[in-house]
Amino acid sequence: MHNNRFGCLTGTGIIAAILTISAILGFAFFSGNLMFSPGALNAQPGEETLGGVTSHAQIMDCSACHAGLRPSDHMADHCVTCHTEIAAQMLDVAKLHGLITQRNSALACRDCHPEHRGSSAALTELGANAFPHETLGFSLNGHQRTSANQSFTCADCHQGDITNFTVDTCDSCHRQMDAVFAQAHSISYGTACLGCHDGVDRFGKGFSHAGFTFKAEGGHADVACVKCHVDARALADFPNAPQDCYACHRVDDEHGGSFGTSCEQCHRPTTWKDATFDHNLSAFKLEGEHAEVACEKCHVNNIFKGTSTECYSCHQGDDEHNGEFGTDCAACHTPANWEGATFDHSRSTFPLTGAHISVKCEQCHTNGQFKGLASTCVSCHAEPVEHAGQFGTECAACHSTSAWTPAEFNGKHTFPLNHGEGGTVSCATCHPVSYSAYTCYGCHEHEESRIRSKHLEEGIPNFQNCMECHADGREHDD
Repeated sequence: MHNNRFGCLTGTGIIAAILTISAILGFAFFSGNLMFSPGALNAQPGEETLGGVTSHAQIMDCSACHAGLRPSDHMADHCVTCHTEIAAQMLDVAKLHGLITQRNSALACRDCHPEHRGSSAALTELGANAFPHETLGFSLNGHQRTSANQSFTCADCHQGDITNFTVDTCDSCHRQMDAVFAQAHSISYGTACLGCHDGVDRFGKGFSHAGFTFKAEGGHADVACVKCHVDARALADFPNAPQDCYACHRVDDEHGGSFGTSCEQCHRPTTWKDATFDHNLSAFKLEGEHAEVACEKCHVNNIFKGTSTECYSCHQGDDEHNGEFGTDCAACHTPANWEGATFDHSRSTFPLTGAHISVKCEQCHTNGQFKGLASTCVSCHAEPVEHAGQFGTECAACHSTSAWTPAEFNGKHTFPLNHGEGGTVSCATCHPVSYSAYTCYGCHEHEESRIRSKHLEEGIPNFQNCMECHADGREHDD
């Protein structure tokens, strides 16, 4: 008997298999492929309509998201058909999805965004995937382990929803680590931690002011940040802190503003008391011996502003001249020392000219007397014997300060000096005996008897007084 079989299958078995497969395919077709679904799709509506739907649960066609049997068909290509803005981000490495794609090209959309987990399940779940958190402006480098020494998870900061982050998250966590510091820090800078912190701890204990214009040196190194950065609530607020000394130290100014507001001219960051004053910045520069004088010598009772800069105000007690030269010490003395004094005689009522310039001071100023000395020539130059009181005391009428000789007699001669011999007649020709008496006979060849008889004939009895009639040296007919 012939047995009609296909291998191990009978005809009845084959027919049963075909009917079973058809039933399964028919059920899958008419049930929307629900029999193959691992779970319900997310039903949370988005902010906008994409691909004609507002949530994945509204998509009834599995092929809208799932790839077919063709090797070139990929599920990620189906995602970006609706999510076009994500497709654009993936082409830009400056954007989040572009950076993720660049760092791990093997990642697929579903690796971070799983589905079929229920209508209310989150659509973002990183799992073990390395997420570039720094691209969001906050690095996880400083948040590797919790205060309990456990590895951080996303839920530690995002409370079950990776898209959610409340401003008090940092504060509540850090209070568990150091409640005193967290309390003081929040009072000083507020609780909006992300306004200043980005997770790299650059404002932590290792922060250094050395890279900034204002170096926190000396006593400044131990000053609390909030002392200078008052009411800072964001990074942009920190550079606004004033960098001039007086802005912070006005209340510490023991000088009451008398030295101005540039504290750094005298003080250093080390300590207030370690101060040096550059007197060259003042109106009175310290030179010579003044540079070694103790401050309190001039600034008695710590009075600095308004101190007199006149020499005599300090050196009155040192005045060996007892005020004879007035109070302008600088006319002779310099700050180098008292001994090296030079007096500019041109500033006096008796300027030194000619031979007087080389005369030693003590030759005129005997016994240390300077004030009240006579300035007449005879007070120093006794009348020479040859004058014998004939010319009075006005030496300057004939002599100059250049030298005693040659001398010129000017102004007092009543008889013309250009009389005879071209004006070169010597004094002795007319004054052979003394300058107070004269004779005309030394020049004119007259006989006294002849002159006497001639003048008597003309009725001139005083013929010896030639000047009475011949004052200009000429002979008159009248």
